[in-house]
Amino acid sequence: MNIYVTNWILAWSPYHRSVSPAFDPNEMVLRFRERAEAVKRRGFPPVEGPERQRVIDAANLDFQDFAMLGDATATLEDGILRLEIDLRPPSS
Repeated sequence: MNIYVTNWILAWSPYHRSVSPAFDPNEMVLRFRERAEAVKRRGFPPVEGPERQRVIDAANLDFQDFAMLGDATATLEDGILRLEIDLRPPSS
């Protein structure tokens, strides 16, 4: 399994009929980047104890997921959306 590249294939999903002809994959990536920043800025609800840690853990996962998709290189060719995300550590 190649963990360095993530492919999403819309052509085989039930969503392919609802994708607008004006769909721009780069705009979608930008929206995920904005969502990652929003997760970093949002506050936490007034909860304590184990529930607070669950809220923090969920926010961390939200940020990670949105940030990864926000770093993707998106291409749309022949109805196939491909998001490429390089997960290799930075070279030193």
